[in-house]
Amino acid sequence: MQPEEYLVIRARRSHPYQLVDAWVRTREGIDVGEALAELRIETIEADRQHVSRLREQSDVLSVVPPMPVRLVNPRIRFATSLSSTADVTWGVQAVGAENSTYNAEAIVIAVLDTGIDSSHEAFAGMEIEERDFTNTGLGDSNGHGTHCAGTIFGRSVNQVRYSVAPTVQNALIGKVLDNEGRGSTRALVEAILWALTQGAHIITMSLGIDFPGYVKALTERGLPVEQATSKALESYRENIRMFDHLAGVIRGARSFGKGSLLIAAAGNASNRDGEPAYELGVEPPAAAEGVVSVGALERSENEISKMKVAAFSNSGPIVVAPGVDILSAKMGGGYIEMSGTSMATPHVAGIAALWAAKMIAEDGDLEIGELAHRVIGGARRLPGLERSDIGAGIVQAPPAWH
Repeated sequence: MQPEEYLVIRARRSHPYQLVDAWVRTREGIDVGEALAELRIETIEADRQHVSRLREQSDVLSVVPPMPVRLVNPRIRFATSLSSTADVTWGVQAVGAENSTYNAEAIVIAVLDTGIDSSHEAFAGMEIEERDFTNTGLGDSNGHGTHCAGTIFGRSVNQVRYSVAPTVQNALIGKVLDNEGRGSTRALVEAILWALTQGAHIITMSLGIDFPGYVKALTERGLPVEQATSKALESYRENIRMFDHLAGVIRGARSFGKGSLLIAAAGNASNRDGEPAYELGVEPPAAAEGVVSVGALERSENEISKMKVAAFSNSGPIVVAPGVDILSAKMGGGYIEMSGTSMATPHVAGIAALWAAKMIAEDGDLEIGELAHRVIGGARRLPGLERSDIGAGIVQAPPAWH
């Protein structure tokens, strides 16, 4: 039987763990951050029999075929200037962020994307820690990550407010996608664990598993299309389970005052205005249980809500946010408008930062499970739009503190 590549997640040592349902839960009295740091990720060549034996080992938490990951590609890009825009961008207004007075400087946000142009004026004075998981070097030669980061915490320039939470001071930037916007599930898992151990309160991901790309790669290796599709589907299911399990570990960590809120783009694979029109469901990792999936809205002439679901936005998200004609930082300097669920996702990350700031200001602490409830529960329903398309509705910033 031909050996194939597998991603293996192990516990380095057995004593900090109890394995329950093939995944790890920390014993009482064990620091969760330490426990997460004990996880080891490796890539091996193995046949199915070896994989079956591996899955029975007490220190093995998951064995899955690694899959390619790609950008949730933005649909529109064009440069613009701050002088041609309003004092507050439409996205920031739509989520009510300009009226929220909470200071999010204590909140740590991890952006897992194509990196960041940290020299951009949008990030002046911030504490930014970068780590490269792609072996292509730090920085951003694509622009996607810089734009997403700008929407979350970019500093206002010339009195123009284009970010949701400009008071965020600390950011973790995990470069999991190369300059072409491609990566792997291994890099993504490594980055998630890194962000957790570094104390991220919120982890945001505007990316998805590249199912068509994996099928193509398998056919190029000589597999018939039918076999390649079947194999890719099996790997797809196994990777969703892996992210389900990983999100479960993070939820378990919340009981110990640790963990992060995971937020991810629902995907841009639908074509609601096409002939024929069609809608596809949320893509992983956003499809994993415990991840807040985000769909995109655009402005419309709708007299009731003034918004509609973006034509490309996948169905079944947990919440939605502005995702069309979103102005933010441009790699290399200046500003650019982009559209996609990639652009909606950082709006939700910024709103989560404001809710987290409110919890700390009023309660003195931050419980991640409660944060998720507030972000989702605080969303506003949009009359005339299907719940299957918008979930709980458009996220809203916590109102000003009086």
